[in-house]
Amino acid sequence: MLTDSSIAERLRQSSSEFRELEESHHRLDAELAELQKRHVLTPSEELLKKQIQKEKLAKKDKMAELIRLYREKELHSTTH
Repeated sequence: MLTDSSIAERLRQSSSEFRELEESHHRLDAELAELQKRHVLTPSEELLKKQIQKEKLAKKDKMAELIRLYREKELHSTTH
């Protein structure tokens, strides 16, 4: 049985969509870290923080979906 991390590694090599999602997720993580360094956020910065968190979660969910689909495809191909 393949682990999520081994599937992710395979997807990094074979899927430009997965690589782009992962790069975008890392970039959003860095932006969020910069915002969180501040002790006080303006209302617009709070809004930006929430938008970044939502977008980051959406990227993570999409990567998890790609991993799940890869796993299902692998299981299907080994049983047939």
